[in-house]
Amino acid sequence: MQDAAQRILKDIFGYDSFRGRQEAIIQRVASGGDALVLMPTGGGKSLCFQVPALMRDGLAVVVSPLIALMDDQVATLDELGVAAVALNSTLSSDAQRDIADRIRRGEVKMLYLAPERLVQPRMLAFLQRLEIALFAIDEAHCVSQWGHDFRPEYLQLGQLAEYFPQVPRIALTATADMRTREEIINRLHLQDAERFLSSFDRPNIFYRIVPKEQPRKQLLGFLAARKGDAGIVYCLSRKKVDEVAAFLSAQGFPALPYHAGLPSELRAYHQKRFLNEEGLIMVATIAFGMGIDKPNVRFVAHLDLPKSLEAYYQETGRAGRDGLPADAWMAYGLQDVLLLKQMLNNSDGDERHKRIEQHKLDAMLALCEETRCRRQVLLGYFDEVLEKPCGHCDNCIDGVQTWDATEPARQALSAIYRSGQRYGVGHLVDLLLGRDNDKVRSLGHQHLSIFGVGKDRAEGDWRSLFRQLVARGLADVDLEGFGGLRLSESCRPLLRGEVQLELRRDLKPQQSAKASSSAASQLVRGEEREMWEALRTLRRKLAEEHAVPPYVIFPDATLLEMLRSKPGSLSEMAQVSGVGARKLERYGAAFLDVLGGKAEAPRVVTDMRHELVSLARAGMTPEQIANQLQCGTKSVYGMLAEAIGRQQLSLEQALDIPEALLGEVQDAFLSGDGELPTAAEVSALLSGRVEEGVLHCVRAALHAEFEGGLE
Repeated sequence: MQDAAQRILKDIFGYDSFRGRQEAIIQRVASGGDALVLMPTGGGKSLCFQVPALMRDGLAVVVSPLIALMDDQVATLDELGVAAVALNSTLSSDAQRDIADRIRRGEVKMLYLAPERLVQPRMLAFLQRLEIALFAIDEAHCVSQWGHDFRPEYLQLGQLAEYFPQVPRIALTATADMRTREEIINRLHLQDAERFLSSFDRPNIFYRIVPKEQPRKQLLGFLAARKGDAGIVYCLSRKKVDEVAAFLSAQGFPALPYHAGLPSELRAYHQKRFLNEEGLIMVATIAFGMGIDKPNVRFVAHLDLPKSLEAYYQETGRAGRDGLPADAWMAYGLQDVLLLKQMLNNSDGDERHKRIEQHKLDAMLALCEETRCRRQVLLGYFDEVLEKPCGHCDNCIDGVQTWDATEPARQALSAIYRSGQRYGVGHLVDLLLGRDNDKVRSLGHQHLSIFGVGKDRAEGDWRSLFRQLVARGLADVDLEGFGGLRLSESCRPLLRGEVQLELRRDLKPQQSAKASSSAASQLVRGEEREMWEALRTLRRKLAEEHAVPPYVIFPDATLLEMLRSKPGSLSEMAQVSGVGARKLERYGAAFLDVLGGKAEAPRVVTDMRHELVSLARAGMTPEQIANQLQCGTKSVYGMLAEAIGRQQLSLEQALDIPEALLGEVQDAFLSGDGELPTAAEVSALLSGRVEEGVLHCVRAALHAEFEGGLE
């Protein structure tokens, strides 16, 4: 059995050896046992069910919560020569019937389903008539009613144990504390499952947390060394997502917004672009993320505080899934705490639930103000002990300066108390600095004993002090009192002089910049850059031809190994990690030609969109532009529509359409009430007479005219 697993790993997936607990998990499931797998994002969870599925007879059924995730895994397996299908709501009735027929004939090895579809009586009856190899329940933490990814339909998956008692089940997740693990076992009836708990550590991720001062400027400073890298920027509100995406685009960083307030068609389009293109930044709320299988996300940045360490771990874990260096960067301030506490206060749920959420927020705050190794604290939260400081986070690299804040803290707490425990940080800082302004005078606060006692400290130092007092639980935000600060019970020993208080000193930006280039941009050395871009450009061209994301052809880690090992023959190429038999046959020769300089690599277009706008303005047709940029016409129409939506091009500059036909197309779009129909719907109205790419452009122009642009 061990030999069979190794052979599948090498021949199909192109890897020489298993990682961590993969082999033990595979042997357990392949021999018919149940398993609960806790493995960090990027740890290779998919192989844990894909390999035993190929070792066992029958159909493997994979439960997945998101269509995007299903489609991505099906495309990846298809490239490897494994017959996989996803049965979901995007398919027509005919397509669904066709898949069912193929399954009955035994032509499909892996079936991906959403949980709500799997538990339908009709589907269960259909599967009971087949030989089932295994059930894999991905993102199993969705079963937890305490988690932020809770999906009620996951609760019904426990019945698989009853309907298919002889079929092994494997539940997989990247984030689950002890309580969530027990919930998964109980709700999915996995009491006999062997538990495989891998380390939570993601050693390739560099963690940095900075106090929020000028967040946009700070973000630009972080991104400066990462131009051309793919990344995600998380914000708390939809409005902020839109603003930051527009700001980054204007600063020369291609960025797309993603949040629940956008039309679903536009959300899906943005997600597809993020997966398919190199170097895009997705600015998003937490609505974006689960199921994003893009391995070469080089950074995750937070412009607002996540509400728990689980959320922080999960969101930062979307960086560096390929095992190559990646960054997790966050700017946070007291305003974030106020906003999250307000959201928590206004949320549904009983007092117990709110208390748990408050503890989670406190743990998140503690990480931000931590003076020890960030990784030790983060792993400690998940009951894992890291013996030594990691040496790969800001606290380890920069060192943390602390100072005796006992007396200034007493002054700050006294300012809160003497002004009536009802004012925000701005007013309290004015009092300590002795600022004689209208508000201070109108309240008579210039007569308070603490007025002006803090003149010897800078405003930034006082703001940092108040932020840390709240994070330490010595002061609290009064939500009833419009966000003013009040004293908490735990500050009494400090005020009575019974304890000392050491706080961290905020470093100035230039002092904390020495590790800022610790990740993505350092993947490739200067002399390798040209060949690296040539390999990436060939990959992009092949990805367009096969209509899959570039990483499905080969991930960055595989390209990097090609670049360094320089294989000169197909047999040497077969030794590169990630090159299986099917991919060797399909792509091996093309990559060898580029590596050997025998073929001129497809031309690298540094900023394809910028060039496309220039070519369109010069009067080139979409077909001529496609030829010039060496990409598909479909891609050109997509980029033209985007440029029209951003009002970088007019419709007349982009396309040459006869006036009568243009009028007919516009009428078709405007014939209904409310939201514009999709290009596909108008194509059907016009019986397919007009190319769909043209319709996308016309729709974008109408959208820009009526609603001020696509974004």
